[in-house]
Amino acid sequence: MSAVLVLRGAADASAIRRALPDVLVHELPDLDSPPPADTAVLVLRSGVRLGERELDALPNLRHVVRTGSGIDHIDVSALRHRGITLHRNAEAGADAVGEWVLAAALSLARRIPLGQHALLLGRHEKEACMGASLGTLAAGIWGAGPVGLAADWALAPFMGGTAFAAWPSNPPGLRELSPTALVEQSQVHVVALPLRRTTEQLIGEDFLARVAPQRPLLICAGRLETLDVAACLRALADGRLSGLALDPVEREHLPLLTGSTTPLNLLASPHIGAQRSDVRGALDIWAIDLLREITADDKILIEGGHR
Repeated sequence: MSAVLVLRGAADASAIRRALPDVLVHELPDLDSPPPADTAVLVLRSGVRLGERELDALPNLRHVVRTGSGIDHIDVSALRHRGITLHRNAEAGADAVGEWVLAAALSLARRIPLGQHALLLGRHEKEACMGASLGTLAAGIWGAGPVGLAADWALAPFMGGTAFAAWPSNPPGLRELSPTALVEQSQVHVVALPLRRTTEQLIGEDFLARVAPQRPLLICAGRLETLDVAACLRALADGRLSGLALDPVEREHLPLLTGSTTPLNLLASPHIGAQRSDVRGALDIWAIDLLREITADDKILIEGGHR
């Protein structure tokens, strides 16, 4: 009998078992331990690497279900080569991430993280926490996928203006500016880019030097690897950035963010942008419906999916 392997945190394994009583469902915390050899469907979350080594341990795998958006941690070409179908839901959590972007923009503009960090260090820095109204600031959004669009939707009613970095693949009808104009005119930058070779550490020393005259707020809602985090932290410490917000922080990023003894206007969260109960519920329903379809008979599992 073919089986479904759910990595903890990717979906509600108990709900899947209840909905699909005839399907064998395994649950593991990660892929560090040898997975069950009968796994035909893998349900995984962000932060879990799925490459050739992991696929070698899953010889019967036919479907990968990504309950979320980013797939940079998945070797898509290896899946394609092995005839494994990838399913993902890129839209379900986008509005929640947009909400986080708004919260981050407001927090940084009011310098709330700076005040909190100072208090935790035993310092009362009220004067340093003079903030700005979002309505006086313009936001530049880098990336017009589901998260970038949701960030614009959340920010636009409260900002002085929003615009996207012009790019050929952007949806029609967006207010766009050239990257140069966006750098010159924005006091808030929202990075919502997918992680690719062309975007890895795109926000680095060159970008920071160009935006320094504006001393902007920088918000990362995409992948942390699109930033040179060390360079961004230096820019925050020396005043080239007025604030920095990072949501997609995984465990391996922790050494980058610890040890500062100087109060910083830094907001960091453990990849919680889409961590909202309604989003989790919607993704669980989507996963169950999808699993019901692709486990309808073993023929589908053996031959691969049809999406």
